[in-house]
Amino acid sequence: MTSALDRPSAGTVLKAVFASSRPLSWVNTAFPFAAAYVLSTGRIDVALVVGTLYFLVPYNIAMYGINDVFDYESDLRNPRKGGVEGALLAPALHRPILRWVLWSNVPFLVVLIALGGPLSWLVLAISVFAVYAYSAPGLRFKERPFLDSLTSSTHFVSPALYGLVLAGTAFTPELWMVLAAFFLWGIGSHAFGAVQDVQADREGGIASVATVVGARATVRLAVAAYVLGGALLLFTEWPGPLASVLALPYAINAGQWWNTTDATSEDANRGWKRFLWLNFVTGFLVTMLLIWWAFVR
Repeated sequence: MTSALDRPSAGTVLKAVFASSRPLSWVNTAFPFAAAYVLSTGRIDVALVVGTLYFLVPYNIAMYGINDVFDYESDLRNPRKGGVEGALLAPALHRPILRWVLWSNVPFLVVLIALGGPLSWLVLAISVFAVYAYSAPGLRFKERPFLDSLTSSTHFVSPALYGLVLAGTAFTPELWMVLAAFFLWGIGSHAFGAVQDVQADREGGIASVATVVGARATVRLAVAAYVLGGALLLFTEWPGPLASVLALPYAINAGQWWNTTDATSEDANRGWKRFLWLNFVTGFLVTMLLIWWAFVR
């Protein structure tokens, strides 16, 4: 049992919450929701503000905080943990982090439920369940090869889908193409991210798509997902086809490890670091395309 002397201070806990939530990735979940909602409704309202704030911070506190708590043993063996790519949380911080997950998420979820309807509740429930199921004991979808990549992609696509449903958007074949392309991007990104952790995951007894099929096959899966996702955008309304070009940098970045082996897989971390910054450039360009689309539709 932790004594009062061992209990971390409020400041220590707050710093841990911030680090664990991966601030560099906040925009990756908030932007899809906000863009989907604004482009569908053309307005700024309570639902937009609450939803954007939720997917910006509390959602990420839950997604990454739960992960860091229950991945502690394997993270000890992972050299890239302890920085912007993932916090290494001391055991004394685990309970406070989980309390923060609860406290930060529940108020927003209550408001979003009040603002929505049955279909939006369903999408929101799927989104939150995917966050919990990925890392939590008993489910641990992250240790179910291929389901791990599907669940991870859901983390990023579901905020966009939720924004569309909350806005009452009419779904068209082209819109489904965009969502499918985004989902493939998420699959490719998770798969490529898993490559760098092959050895650490195996040592920690954690299964993943990369530990099962190997680093080389996983890289090729990621590249294929990026290319296919880009190809789907060619069948969308102009200027959507221009967005297909944005998939190429991701495919090229991952493709540099086309012939990697499990023994050299940790070197893919260089590509993962480029991926993190590539997201900001791509996000800016996607924003420009969305603004263009809003004016020409």
